[in-house]
Amino acid sequence: MVGRSVDLAGCVSIHPAWARTMITRRTRHSEPLLFLLLRLLALGCAAVLFCELGIYYTVLLGCGWPQLKAAAHRGQGWSSPPVLRALFLADTHLLGALKGHWLDKLRREWQMEQSFQTALWFFEPDVVFILGDLFDEGKWSSPKDFKDDVTRFEMMFRHSPSTELFVVVGNHDIGFHYEMDWYKLQRFEGVFNFTSAKVVTRKGINFVLVNSIALQGDDCSICRKVENDLQQLSLALNCSRQHFPLYRTSDEECTGEDSASPEEKKLLFREKYDTLSREASNKLLWWFHPRLILSGHTHSACTVLHGNHLAEISIPSFNWRNRNNPSFLLASITAADFTLAKCFLPRESTVCAIYLTTVAVAINLVLFHFHFWQWMMHYLISKHKSI
Repeated sequence: MVGRSVDLAGCVSIHPAWARTMITRRTRHSEPLLFLLLRLLALGCAAVLFCELGIYYTVLLGCGWPQLKAAAHRGQGWSSPPVLRALFLADTHLLGALKGHWLDKLRREWQMEQSFQTALWFFEPDVVFILGDLFDEGKWSSPKDFKDDVTRFEMMFRHSPSTELFVVVGNHDIGFHYEMDWYKLQRFEGVFNFTSAKVVTRKGINFVLVNSIALQGDDCSICRKVENDLQQLSLALNCSRQHFPLYRTSDEECTGEDSASPEEKKLLFREKYDTLSREASNKLLWWFHPRLILSGHTHSACTVLHGNHLAEISIPSFNWRNRNNPSFLLASITAADFTLAKCFLPRESTVCAIYLTTVAVAINLVLFHFHFWQWMMHYLISKHKSI
């Protein structure tokens, strides 16, 4: 018999020439498959690296420190006062042990950590202010859960010694006025070196950090202390940072791509819940006569003029769980002037679109490899000829 050899036991064995042919054919078929797998792996890795790391650098490349007028005249005989570079963000809402899926928690914290660390690397601010609601469940957290949340927060928002970080307390950290108590307030103050009426002075610029939850005017023990402390600090202070916005009826006049949705703008704000009361707002304005007010809480951007001249800027949430396009604020400040610039972070819809496009390209690579589109073309042509 040609091509086979028979041993004494009657078993059939493959001729060596046939074996070489089969190995060659198998190698020819396996090499394209290996190349396909490598292409798919490279495509997936490129998408993940860009969406989880590179996109933050790409987006923030378009942002920079705003220039003061005095700096523009430097070299023309003008003496420039020292400039403080400050970064402001709000409403990070770290999920705790009670609410939220673990994958959601992991995803949001990765996004915020990468955004913050990239911003620090790019801009190297002198000081960072986080305007309340650091945690989503702080008002309910047990001592152990609160400690765990603080550890994660400090890891995400770590910074070099050349950058200082200050926080303001929010309603999700210690509860609204009726939920707030000395234990939760002192627990927060002890960890973050925050007091409900605190002054921070850097390069001749005064910032007053306010626990706006305590400004309810009902003579509660915490409220009395905060109001007394604020009155003592009211001299010679010219900037204000707080969690709750000053009194306004709604977000109807707010504009910009990160302002509230048209439906939300129609909703009327509730005093002492969505904003400070009119009375508390007037007190702050009377005590401090600030030149700028920055607040959080609403998760949407808004600029409001009080008395037709004093700007209050509400900073949107820094957490993608609250909005598709988070942002933060850069401020160049001197004792006599300031200028602001808003920096947007990657849209989550853009990241999702990139991943979906990557999946579509991968599917097409597989279909091309197995000649699906050629088969489909022949099938359609033959069907058309039969008609």
